Order: sequence, then structure tokens, then C-alpha cells
Amino acid sequence: VRMQPLGPPGCLGHGHTFVLQLLGLTLFAGLLVALLVQVSKVPSSQEQEQELAKQEKVYQELTQLKAGVDRLCRPCPWDLTFFQGHCYFFSKSQRNWHDSATACQEEGAQLVVINSAEEQSFLQLTTKKRGHTWMGLSDLNKEATWHWVDGSPLSLRFMKYWNPTEPNNLGQEDCAEFDGDGWNDAKCDISKFWVCKKSALSCSHEQ
Repeated sequence: VRMQPLGPPGCLGHGHTFVLQLLGLTLFAGLLVALLVQVSKVPSSQEQEQELAKQEKVYQELTQLKAGVDRLCRPCPWDLTFFQGHCYFFSKSQRNWHDSATACQEEGAQLVVINSAEEQSFLQLTTKKRGHTWMGLSDLNKEATWHWVDGSPLSLRFMKYWNPTEPNNLGQEDCAEFDGDGWNDAKCDISKFWVCKKSALSCSHEQ
């Protein structure tokens, strides 16, 4: 029995070509989709404008915040300590008494002059943690006659703050320091810590 051909000659070849064309179209479609995905990741001009608007808003808010912080009144610079209307600088390095006084003057302050028992307690407690610290008191002009750097004499009510048996002028000790729980006279050319004092800024609602 002779088998009849299923189709005209060459039909199988055409089917093979069709499959290749279909495969090519599929690959092209895949590449097109991938390209569209990449393009979609690039923000449009409208999206870019929205992003810039957001950034501008954040910048304006930060500017307003900074202006508000600037208006806040801080009575003392950051490296100074505020106490009862004054600013105090506690040195981290050591100098002799004269150089310590000069360092304070260069900052618009003076080697500390004590005016109250509360101030004395505050300074004594703070300096005790640090060690020997110069104050603005000396008897350089006249032995045993103590004056502050602003020219005012040492009040009798402050005499109780000298340590026992001090001041003793042992070896020409003409400058006063915080020493432990009280005051001591020491040689002015010895390097010690020091304390500067100046008036604090006055904060008002107008600032």
C-alpha cells in the first residue's frame, strides 16, 4: 500500500521557518520589555520637579530652624560655665600666675575675683576635681596685703577660706590658688590651672 503524503512537498520546511520567526519575535518582545523597564526607572521631568520641590522645602525648613536656634540666647560661650550671672573658663592647660592673668585678659575676662560665699563654694568644688588652680588674688604689691586683680582688697569675710596655717609666704609665695578644700599662697612662677571670669550676656525677648 502506498502512503499518501500528508501535505504538499516543502510544507515541513515552511513550518520550521515559522518557528524561527516566532522565536525571533519573542526575543525581540523580551528585549523591548527590558528596555521599557529601564526607561521607566528614569524619572520624568515632572517627577524631577517634584523631587526638587521637596528638597527646596526641606532646605527652607532647615534655614528656618537655624534662624530659630540663632535667636536663642546663650549667656555663655559653649566652652564656658554659667553661674549666677557670670561665665567661667576652667583651663585645660597650665601656666604661671602672670600668664594666666594675661590669658584671661585676651579673652575679655579676668583671673577670677570671688564676690560671694556661693561663688566660692562653686569654684572650690569645681577646682578640687582638677587640682591646683590660680585665682585673681595676690600680695605682689605689698606683702600680706592681698588684693584682687580688679584692685579691690581681700575682704575679712573671705579670710576663713585660707587653708590652716595659710598664707605663710613660704619662699616668697605671693599668688593665691585653690588647693583642696581651701586657698593657699604659692610661688607665682609655678605653672597651674587657672579660672577666668566675665559677665554673662543678658538674654531678652527682643533678641
